[in-house]
Amino acid sequence: MKILTVVGARPQFVKAYPVSRRLRRDHEEVLVHTGQHYDEALSDVFFDELGIPEPDHHLGVGSGPHGEQTAAMIAGIEDRLADEDPDLVLCYGDTNSTLAAGIVASKTEIPLAHVEAGLRSDDRGMPEEVNRVLTDHAADCLLAPGEAAAENLRAEGITDGVFVTGDVMYDAVLLVRDRAATRSTMLADLGVAAGEYVLATVHRAHNTDDPDRLAGILDALAAVDDEVVFPAHPRTTDAMREYGLYEDAAEELTLVDPAGYVDFVALVADARAVATDSGGVQKEAFFLDTPCVTLRDTTEWTETVEAGWNVLVGSDPDRIREALTGAFDLPADRPQPYGEGDAASAVTTALESVAP
Repeated sequence: MKILTVVGARPQFVKAYPVSRRLRRDHEEVLVHTGQHYDEALSDVFFDELGIPEPDHHLGVGSGPHGEQTAAMIAGIEDRLADEDPDLVLCYGDTNSTLAAGIVASKTEIPLAHVEAGLRSDDRGMPEEVNRVLTDHAADCLLAPGEAAAENLRAEGITDGVFVTGDVMYDAVLLVRDRAATRSTMLADLGVAAGEYVLATVHRAHNTDDPDRLAGILDALAAVDDEVVFPAHPRTTDAMREYGLYEDAAEELTLVDPAGYVDFVALVADARAVATDSGGVQKEAFFLDTPCVTLRDTTEWTETVEAGWNVLVGSDPDRIREALTGAFDLPADRPQPYGEGDAASAVTTALESVAP
């Protein structure tokens, strides 16, 4: 079986890591990197650190308005698809790279497989929500991370080709957790102690493109008694500088460059709490038994909220401060709605069953 895999952003590199590792035992994989994340700290470091094979094709699309960026990806993926003639196209998550792969594959006879199918935040104001819905309705093989995602698909009339595989990011966390605990020097380098800091990440356009929202989030984080370690996404750094927020943030928070995956897992694992607007970081916190405060009004990872390990606070400074202050009332047991860490094998089996 020959699979053409399309990735383009940090979370997709993490998701592809365990799947590519498993697929390549028995099958041929052609990796296409759209270049949606082109900064070394968000792209190259993940390939190097996780041992992901170098992309066979790099489209170099870069940033830009949604339409322009997606159109460039579509053109590039279409050319590579014609050249490679794979048995199946595989895409991950909810980025513009995902949607572009879905559009191209839907115009051919080549089956499309979507990892993380069925996730819904029920917020069509999020570009990611539109991307995941459209991709699911174009896909032939829908790889749901849990039963709730499969139920979302059934509610939309999608029943054929649905496989509940578990979450591939859980595989990735388990593969690097011990390495992070024994080899990462991130905490020592920053001079922070385990359990005595909050880890914060902000990168979604809804937060970074609105100066009032971003200022409110930064003010709330600065008011937390714990030290706040803030790996700053390039988009967020640019926005802070543009809005005149950077100097105060640098004084009040521990701003650092984006971390590699092993270091980031170490930071999540040892934080007292995580504050984030990232979907992937919500899960990483959940997998590593770290309470999460999500800087959004909705989430596609509803099971983490229902389990009591995640709370949605939006960008309201008072709600952020309140959620991050004091002790967390966590359940005694953490459920396993996303499988047991063997999702890559389940994904491979599903792909084998649908490939012509």
